[in-house]
Amino acid sequence: MAQLDVQPKRHSSWWLWIIFFILALGVAVLLYKGCNRTAPLKVDATDTTERKEITADSNVIVTTQPDWNSVDFNIPKASYNEVTDTAIIVKGNDQYTIYSLGENVLFPAGKSNIQPSAEAALEQISNSLKQRFKDANIAVYGHTDSTGASGSNKVLAGDRANAVKEWLITKGEFNTGKVSVQSLGEEKPLASNNTKSGRALNRSVEIVAYPDKAAQK
Repeated sequence: MAQLDVQPKRHSSWWLWIIFFILALGVAVLLYKGCNRTAPLKVDATDTTERKEITADSNVIVTTQPDWNSVDFNIPKASYNEVTDTAIIVKGNDQYTIYSLGENVLFPAGKSNIQPSAEAALEQISNSLKQRFKDANIAVYGHTDSTGASGSNKVLAGDRANAVKEWLITKGEFNTGKVSVQSLGEEKPLASNNTKSGRALNRSVEIVAYPDKAAQK
């Protein structure tokens, strides 16, 4: 009999190549993700580029409107050299200044038209405002005593305050957007309405100058 030459059967290695390909593909994917990963953004806590409020520069104009309802009309009296008319009462603190004129100086009894004799006093106030409070916010307050109906008093106080506002704008040449009117009528009296002298003090107009920096407080 002829001798048969039997060779051991070779095992196919194709599956090894498949495993190697899968591993190589996985490594390539991981390397790709690692190269394209962006580093997290670091925020510098000291960076103030986006800040809207500037507090370091004392020359910055602050446009915040004052709280006109918080004005105290009983603050101490002040003395300004340029205000020589004794009919003008000046009061002041570290936030605002008040120029006060009586009804008898500004208007005929029961009226809201400014009488010619009041021009000189208003000019003194106007000049003082321009000298000391350039670009300040200004409010004109109208006061009355408690005599008569409260509604009528408030209307009269508003008409008188508006008349002074118009004078400041047209003759004093103040910026319209900087002057406002506050009609109080018999509210927040400056003195007691139980006496004649007190009622006379309450019939008045107050011009309040509120500088922008004070408005920020």
